Amino acid sequence: MAVKRSQSASRVLSIVELIATHQPIGVSALARLLQDDKSAVQRAVMTLADAGWIRMAPEQPVRWELSAHIFTIAHLPQSANDLRQRARRTLEALRDEFSETVFLAIPDIGRFVVIDVAESPNALRAPLRVSEVIPVRGSATARAVLPFLTPERLKAMLGAETPDPADAAEFAATRARGYGLSADEVMQGSTILAAPIFDSDGQPIASIGVSGLSERITADRHARIGALTVAGARGLSRGAPRAELRAAG
Repeated sequence: MAVKRSQSASRVLSIVELIATHQPIGVSALARLLQDDKSAVQRAVMTLADAGWIRMAPEQPVRWELSAHIFTIAHLPQSANDLRQRARRTLEALRDEFSETVFLAIPDIGRFVVIDVAESPNALRAPLRVSEVIPVRGSATARAVLPFLTPERLKAMLGAETPDPADAAEFAATRARGYGLSADEVMQGSTILAAPIFDSDGQPIASIGVSGLSERITADRHARIGALTVAGARGLSRGAPRAELRAAG
């Protein structure tokens, strides 16, 4: 049996394509190009705006342009499942080395998502689960990945044109030592170290993180854990970070 197509979905996709081609562009112009009802186009435009796909251009009259949201989507790993399969041995090796939980996370819109976990054998451990959301602010994962993003992708993740001074300082620290660090920030009593994984274009597509109780992952262990985590991430990378991205943030 033939499945009926969604006219509203088709309209939304067409509007995204037209805005990308003609931005900034107003609703009336979009309706003329689509030869569609202006009120229907207006509803579709507001839906896209509410979801963060488009934004109002700064000049009057009201016209629309693509937001930085598109850049984050464009750089998600082509196959998270393939990356998860490739990374599994590395996660388990780091877990066995440190007896701490090791996880793989990928960037989403304004957040990171855990896609695989190698659990610590310790009875007391920092709990993590697949599909868990990691925040952009204060997390080792974000501090590992964000310093190497293009300005467009960084804006999509942070929701701001530039990082604030605290973020900028953390980004500089990541670039200096090679890994992001978060101690007692996202979760009290938990320390996490994370390192970025790069694609062949030098773009960060994921990160490996080591998570454990702060009483076990003490400051004197950070350098060794960080170095081995960086080595594991590099082994999964298709390329190195592009030089011009190192100054981002």
